[in-house]
Amino acid sequence: MSKSISIFDTTLRDGTQGEGISLSADDKLKIAKKLDELGVHYIEGGIPGSNGKDIEFFKRVQTLGLHAKITAFGSTRRKGSIAHQDDNLKRMIESGAQAATLVGKSWDFHVHTALQTTLEENLAMIADSISYLKQQGMELIFDAEHFFDGYKNNPEYAVEVLRTARQAGADWLTMCDTNGGTLPHEIYEIVSRLNLELDGAPLGIHTHNDCELAVANTLSAVQAGARQIQGTMNGYGERCGNANLCSILPTLQLKMDYTCISNEQMAQLTNTARYVSEIANVHMPINQPYVGNAAFAHKGGIHVSAILRDSRTYEHIEPEKIGNKQRILVSELAGQSNILSKAKEMDLILDPENENTKQIIGKIKDLEHQGYQFEGADASLELLLREANGEIKELFVFESFKMLVEKNAGSAVVSEAFVKLKIGGDSIYTAAEGNGPVNALDNALRKALVEHYPNLREMHLSDYKVRVLDEADATASKVRVLIESQNLSNTWSTVGVSANVIEASWEALVDSIRYALIGQALPDQNLSNGPSIHGIVNH
Repeated sequence: MSKSISIFDTTLRDGTQGEGISLSADDKLKIAKKLDELGVHYIEGGIPGSNGKDIEFFKRVQTLGLHAKITAFGSTRRKGSIAHQDDNLKRMIESGAQAATLVGKSWDFHVHTALQTTLEENLAMIADSISYLKQQGMELIFDAEHFFDGYKNNPEYAVEVLRTARQAGADWLTMCDTNGGTLPHEIYEIVSRLNLELDGAPLGIHTHNDCELAVANTLSAVQAGARQIQGTMNGYGERCGNANLCSILPTLQLKMDYTCISNEQMAQLTNTARYVSEIANVHMPINQPYVGNAAFAHKGGIHVSAILRDSRTYEHIEPEKIGNKQRILVSELAGQSNILSKAKEMDLILDPENENTKQIIGKIKDLEHQGYQFEGADASLELLLREANGEIKELFVFESFKMLVEKNAGSAVVSEAFVKLKIGGDSIYTAAEGNGPVNALDNALRKALVEHYPNLREMHLSDYKVRVLDEADATASKVRVLIESQNLSNTWSTVGVSANVIEASWEALVDSIRYALIGQALPDQNLSNGPSIHGIVNH
């Protein structure tokens, strides 16, 4: 029978302690709404009164009508003081949060060294603080900081800390692996003992990823009896991060028969993870388990051939269950199955027995050997396949381009491009300036084409990346240029490779333009509102 797990998200508090992560009040409110839609049960919003952003968050979040319990974070009263006079505790109450996360010391070493007080006073600080917050009607989650280190050093005192918190009224007793150094078998053994010693008290787990074991440690704690898991989206957090809820939730629910959120909410996991990544402005690793763009991407020809028969051959779950999807990559490792799969996505019919199909595979492998990369440039790949299949008619003929880059003392660099094309029987010669040579080329090429192809007015370049391929050759190295373009409804990427960065940029730029006009380039099609785009790169 499936067992329920309480999900406690601390992205907005512990997650923001990660290097390079800074969220405004608006950012935190957007993420809170997204987490609520995902179905988490507790959203820890921050430390009330610690800064203007958190003050604003707790004030505004009350108007959102979220289902999740908003939680305020704080520490126990100071040594030698009185709980109801403690400013930190007062701010937690005044925040309007339904629940409070109270952190207290459970490692005797920390009590003596960090708090510089006695073990007895630490217990009093915990009991007084919890009792006071409970009297104000708040649900109380007690986070026993450094619990596992404390238990290994002085198990009697660590357990006494939890007993004291429970007797004072704590609703959850959360064991924290604050330094992230405990191993999964240790977690399992300790939590199992506590389940017996504390007579089945409601236990939670909060782990850090310093040994890259935060997910494994959380799963071990749940197997041993913990019923609340604390973590962050994408594993954000101080030092090496916190336990990654994006890995924990699907593992518990899809593989271990625990209930975390509804199946419909689980299908929003990938979208939520990527949304939080965008708001936090933190690059999401392409190979992140479950929700990464490459989590269900297949490149090797043998793998692709097998998954086309049955995806279970190389996929541990159905990606749709967590909102991700299967991707087939085309590269120098590609076999016939890769090409046929990509062609099917593009509504192309390729005969696997046809010699032309084998030539396409050979050409792709040769281009990849030269430095082209079609994994991130599906638009260039689609053009290649359609051309090989004889589907694309000629839109324009390139004759030449010239570049002028001028720098005078005391003035900015001026870039000017001159492009010569033939469209139909007409020769067209245009010139345009730009913010750098690539922009100048883009402007000149558009200027030459836009009268014949008005839809180009809706298109613009959205990203430009250069990668050096032969670092040993220094400035003479071959480079690969990836250009991302978009119009009113689509986004696509193209690639160019050359020892000359301008030529590589030109190749990618021309492919981008041709792809934008693919509706006009395909026989018997005339799409006035822009191209029918297939094989778009996912972002």
